[in-house]
Amino acid sequence: MTILLDNGYGQDTPGKRSPDGFFREYAYTRFLAKQIQEHLIALGLDARLLVPELEDISLPERCRRVNTLCQELGKDQVLLISLHVNAAGNGQEWMNARGWSCFTTKGQTLADSLATALYEAAEDWLPDHRLRKDNTDSDPDIESNFYILRHSSCPAVLTENLFQDNKEDVAFLESGEGAQAIINLHVEGIFRYLQQ
Repeated sequence: MTILLDNGYGQDTPGKRSPDGFFREYAYTRFLAKQIQEHLIALGLDARLLVPELEDISLPERCRRVNTLCQELGKDQVLLISLHVNAAGNGQEWMNARGWSCFTTKGQTLADSLATALYEAAEDWLPDHRLRKDNTDSDPDIESNFYILRHSSCPAVLTENLFQDNKEDVAFLESGEGAQAIINLHVEGIFRYLQQ
């Protein structure tokens, strides 16, 4: 199984930062992706960065990269996790929204099982944080038609790792404990999914 880690956005993407400008989503998700990759490799898994570049790579190009690998290995031999940090406002002021969430496409797919495994791990690693869920279809993931999820051939999820426009969430993300919790929940969630 090959695990693809997609760090959303690039250093040239406007916005996508905390209101004070210090927290940058592109940098944080690249840090997460690299750390998660290293942990998965240490467990003997094939984990790869989808976007090693610093600049923003278009969604069609990212999906092309995913689907090329799916054609080579088989779509049942590839997983995609797209890493993001959420925002509630327009980036100009601090907001009150908080929490962690995981998105899949609409309907029941293998991605739902991956999302559930990630939520289970999030319960362990983020006990004092809100887990944003949609349990209307008997699983916790939030369904949305995000481009990268819709146009990837393999099971694909998108995680929103707290809020970059909430002061408490940013402080947690930037702390050693917080960063490690986010890394660990992804590693553990992926590993749980692969053990099913």
